[in-house]
Amino acid sequence: MFRFLARVLGFLLMAGGFVALVYDGARSIANNGLRMTPLSDVIATLFKDKASALQGSVEGAAPWLWHILGLPLTLAPASLIGLGLGAVLLWLGQPGREPIGFLTKP
Repeated sequence: MFRFLARVLGFLLMAGGFVALVYDGARSIANNGLRMTPLSDVIATLFKDKASALQGSVEGAAPWLWHILGLPLTLAPASLIGLGLGAVLLWLGQPGREPIGFLTKP
């Protein structure tokens, strides 16, 4: 069950990352310069009300965690985060390998 969920989420994140990459590419061509959408813009678009509470809740639990992990992740390009996380989930959800040299007859 975990493998199925990991693969489905991996495929969805890979598709979302590819869509974000195409969107950034089209925007870069139209503006004659490199334009990348940060993850914070995607989070703010998807979760309008909860986006501002995310920083406050992380800083309330551990203030150092927001500066070390939260801020760099929200400033990273959304397409790279989606593609990378999707690839990791697809790798985790792959089926197990068959053993080589396993005797089936006694």
